Formats: sequence, structure tokens, C-alpha cells
Amino acid sequence: MKSILSSSDKPAGNLSPESIPLAVPLLDLRRQYDGIRDEVLAAITRVCDSQTFILGPEVEALELEIAELTGASFAVGCASGTEALWLALVAAGVRPGDSVMTTAFSFFASASAIVRAGATPVFVDVDPGTLNIDAAIVGRQLRTKRPENVRAILPVHLYGQCADMVKFDRIVEEHAAEHAQESGIAIVEDAAQAIGAEWSGRGAGALGATAAFSFYPTKNLSAYGDAGIVTTTCPRMAEHMRQLRNHGSPRRYYHSEFGWNGRMDAIQAAVLRVKLAHIADWNQSRRQHAATYDELFAASGLTSNKASIQTGDQISNQSRTPVRLLARSPQAKHVFHQYVIRAQRRDDLRKFLAERKIGSEIYYPLPLHLQPVFAYLGLKAGDMPVAERAAQEVLALPMFPELAESEIRWVVESIAEFYS
Repeated sequence: MKSILSSSDKPAGNLSPESIPLAVPLLDLRRQYDGIRDEVLAAITRVCDSQTFILGPEVEALELEIAELTGASFAVGCASGTEALWLALVAAGVRPGDSVMTTAFSFFASASAIVRAGATPVFVDVDPGTLNIDAAIVGRQLRTKRPENVRAILPVHLYGQCADMVKFDRIVEEHAAEHAQESGIAIVEDAAQAIGAEWSGRGAGALGATAAFSFYPTKNLSAYGDAGIVTTTCPRMAEHMRQLRNHGSPRRYYHSEFGWNGRMDAIQAAVLRVKLAHIADWNQSRRQHAATYDELFAASGLTSNKASIQTGDQISNQSRTPVRLLARSPQAKHVFHQYVIRAQRRDDLRKFLAERKIGSEIYYPLPLHLQPVFAYLGLKAGDMPVAERAAQEVLALPMFPELAESEIRWVVESIAEFYS
């Protein structure tokens, strides 16, 4: 492999041996905090002075700002991204006895929220290029296997890139035309990793009936604790979610249904409002870092090309190289919650990077259909081959807005040395 430190054809700058970083974290929230510390402390003080700690004006203001960002008509703040998924599913009409089609390759909450709503998850394999849920398989299963009482499709915008929402819209329309007497299928977005992402110019959060966002501290837009939000264009759904997050109570001490305590803390809303003003710039920095990674991987010979927009077939053609990049859809505005590669000898590579104090993570080491808790579904190894192979190959590399180019260079140089 070519050296990134000494190559004359590297796309930018030189990294001298004395400037090699002592460590490169996967994520460094301290750097972000250092840049906004005064704003954050002022926002927290504002909440403390108000003595309104749950819901209230800060949450209401954040809801308006998130609705504007996403292009949705309404946003409903809640306690976590997991809570947001449950609210989104229930508001979209998912009930006990229903089933919901979703990806086999995501964080556990994507599926556990379905179960909490009383429904059965129907796992679907993923696209080999993007690793987002494969719309073609969803459509084929709806036509041939006909899962019982399908009430919703829950695509996950994995790693910050939207799933192909045009295809899902078409699937839902075709199903409605063929089953005119049945209730329609709702599209519920799991946008936990995709704040600020777009598909064909439309924002994540405004692409389905409802959408769930997470503000877990590692997310692109992150709280200082747990928090989430749900978006929708439907006023009835928005009102229903406001009621559900507050013990099913339309007014104090009166309860028309069983909800939950899923309210957002005002301090989290205030912190998020500070960060929201920076999210566009932070996401742009992530895109620039991803482009630098792409260029350096190509220059090193670790990948067969540096194309950031690829099809699944082009991805498979990279199989002779030790590192493969995930596909980027031309319709997608990616926000790179994670920069993920597919690596040969992934676990050995990760150990090598750790010895150099370079952070990495595996998102996700075991597909959902193989999780022990879902054994009752009767699925087994081999049922979702693309997701299962991805689980053996994916590796997330350091990615956050304040990441330095020298750090990215050292990460790629280290990977090149491992495979040399």
C-alpha cells in the first residue's frame, strides 16, 4: 500500500512523523463543548432561573425549530430516541396484533419499539451497497409472503444516509391499490442517526407519516443526557403523541388511554437549541471529513476507487481490495453520523488500531434477527445473508466535526500499514 505520509500524489497536505497524533478518539465531545461552553451554560442557567424543568417554553421552542429544520409541520419532544420510536409507531396506527417490516441491521431500539407497541417485527435484509433496508425485498415479500396485518414499514436511515424513500412510497401506493379494503401501510422513519439528512431535497423527518429522532450524547445533534423528538405532518398524530408522552392525559389528572412518562426535560431542550444553531456547519464538516477519508483511501490503494456515489454492483467489484466503502445514493444528502468501512480481517484491524490509540466501533456486531430475544420468530443464520456478512465486516472510524485532517491521515496511514 502507498504511504499517506510520504506519497507525492496525496490529495492534501503532508503529515510529518513528529505531527502524528498520540491518540485519535472515535468521538470527542469535549472539543465541541469547548467551543460552545458559554452558550450552553447560559442556556442551562436560563432554565434554572425559570424553575420550569419538564416540558414548558424551552421544549416548545425546540419543537418549532426542529419542525422548521426537517420540513415537518409538527415536532413533539420526548425523553429519548427509543421513546420517539414508540410514539411514532403508535401514532401511525400500530396496534397489538399488527406487524411492522423493518431492517435486520440496526440498533436494537428499532425493533424493540415495535414489540413495545404490541406488534411483531418482520425483519428484512439490507441493500449490499448502502446497508439500508432493501426496498426491493420489502416489495417482494408484501406481494408473495404477505406478512400478517402489516401496519407499517420502518426504514432506518443508517449512519446518516436516508433509505430510498421514493421506492417505499411506491410500495405503499401499490399495496393500497391492490388491497383497497384494507387499512393502509404507514411509513415510519427511524431517523435517529439522520438529523439534517435529505432525500431528493426533502428532509429526513418529513418523508413518512411520522419520524423518530434521537439526541443521545453521541448523535450529530446531541443532548447532555437522553432526549428525542418525533415529527409528523398530521395535526391529529401530533396531538396524539403529546398525549401519549404524558401518561395518555389530554389534561391534567384525566387519562383517556394508557400512555407513558415520555416527557422531555427543559434543560435538554435548552442545550439542544444551542447546538441546533451549529448543526448545519457541523454536518458540513462531517461531509468534508468523509471526502478526505475517501480521497486518502483511494490514494493509498486500499480501495479500488474514491467514488462517493456508487451502486451495490460497484461496491461488490471492490471485493479484491482490503477496504470497501459503502455506497452513497445520489439522491441522498448524507450527514455521516458514522463513517463506516467494510474491512477484511476486521477484528484484527480493530485490535491494531486500538494499540495505536485509534478509536473504532462495530455498528452492529449481531443482526437483529439473530438476537436471542427474537428467537421466538424462528429465524436463523443464513436468513439475512447481506446483513450477516456486514456484521462481520463493518467498522466505524473516527468521525466528529472537530476532527483534524492530520488525525484522519494517521487513521488511514495506520490501516494501510496493517494491510501492507
